[in-house]
Amino acid sequence: MKKVLFSLMFLFVAVATTNSVVAQDGAKITFTKEVHDYGTIENGANGQCTFDFKNTGNAPLIIANAVGSCGCTVPTWPKEPIAPGAKASITVKYDTKRTGSINKSITITSNATNEPTKVLNIKGEVKAAPESGAPVNKSGAPAN
Repeated sequence: MKKVLFSLMFLFVAVATTNSVVAQDGAKITFTKEVHDYGTIENGANGQCTFDFKNTGNAPLIIANAVGSCGCTVPTWPKEPIAPGAKASITVKYDTKRTGSINKSITITSNATNEPTKVLNIKGEVKAAPESGAPVNKSGAPAN
């Protein structure tokens, strides 16, 4: 009886292992970083950053979509398939005219077998815009 149970368990493990190996065939996406930290940046500064990645799979990688968590975060991605072993980038443009904390996400949808949906993040702080206009005195009236 022990031999039968052992044989059945061995067969189950062998089938499960074979299925997981087959399921991992295809495109795979591997990013060099998943978070971009702007640090503290000036209001109106260049809010562009890139997320580099590689197709570490054995089939072409197709990015179907990339969506920012709000309209202030706009991603651009390659529309053509990325060959196995090839590298590419997703560029993200953040609107730095918005003062305050940056904590946004970009959701990537692809045919990658390891991560068909991947979330990237940007963070940082945008300084307040410099005051403009004529100098004023303490009463609020224009200074002479």
